[in-house]
Amino acid sequence: MSFTAPILIFLCWISASSASLGSDYLPKAKDVTWTSLNFKSILKWGPTPSNYSYTVEFSRVGSDRQRNPHCIRSLDTECDLTNDLNDLKAFYTADVLSEPLPGSSSDLVELPFTQSRKFCPYSDTLIGKPEFTINLDGNKTIMIHIRDQLTALHKDGKPLTIRDVFRGDLKYKISYNKAGSTGKKEEIVDGDEVVMSKLDKGQSYCFSVAAYIPSRKGDRKLGKWSLPQCSPAGDRSIIEEYGLLTVGTAVLVAVTVLVIVVILTVACCCRRTQKGKQVDDSEVTAHV
Repeated sequence: MSFTAPILIFLCWISASSASLGSDYLPKAKDVTWTSLNFKSILKWGPTPSNYSYTVEFSRVGSDRQRNPHCIRSLDTECDLTNDLNDLKAFYTADVLSEPLPGSSSDLVELPFTQSRKFCPYSDTLIGKPEFTINLDGNKTIMIHIRDQLTALHKDGKPLTIRDVFRGDLKYKISYNKAGSTGKKEEIVDGDEVVMSKLDKGQSYCFSVAAYIPSRKGDRKLGKWSLPQCSPAGDRSIIEEYGLLTVGTAVLVAVTVLVIVVILTVACCCRRTQKGKQVDDSEVTAHV
């Protein structure tokens, strides 16, 4: 008995320590990142909690921390902070705290947390693919009409476009090439209605468009490229469309075929006339 009692006491101590550790140990969030497209700004992290929850605290750098009511003791691994980042040009950080489940408590003095990198909506949000149309004016000049994209931001109940936000800082980069050619050129424009007056009239060109913010740094200056679109060729002469050699060859072939048809037709007519004459001569001989 004297040998068994210490072992039982030790096992009870191990069991109690494990239970205490299990109730108070809360894993830290990992891979805390910002994702933002057209100012729809969401904080994401992992892993999915099992017996604990997450709370998000955020703040503008140098200001007091705040909480989004939808991201307190939540089982989600993301938090939409779009409407909380009111100063678009400010830098923000966020802490993801690990907390006990609602209704539970913990003896931890300080909750474990993981902090995000700094995030500035104006500088960091990614701009999506723009939509545009291509038209020809009365002079057969190509015109490009770009549609300013809507953002996740609202003012007076109406959604704001990227031009409402960036104003004069918004430009567009246009990449283009002649249809069938691989050589591309680029042009940066200010407005969303662009006259491509330097292109060869009557030629078909293919275009891609992306938002361009010159005040940004690095790869954040350029938004996503649109899907390519090609302009119609316009009214062109048959020689401009297919080339002089091709047109000349086609004409020569057509004339040759026509001559052959005429020769064959004349030959057939002559044979028929000759056969008819022979029949008449035989009938005359028979009567005689």
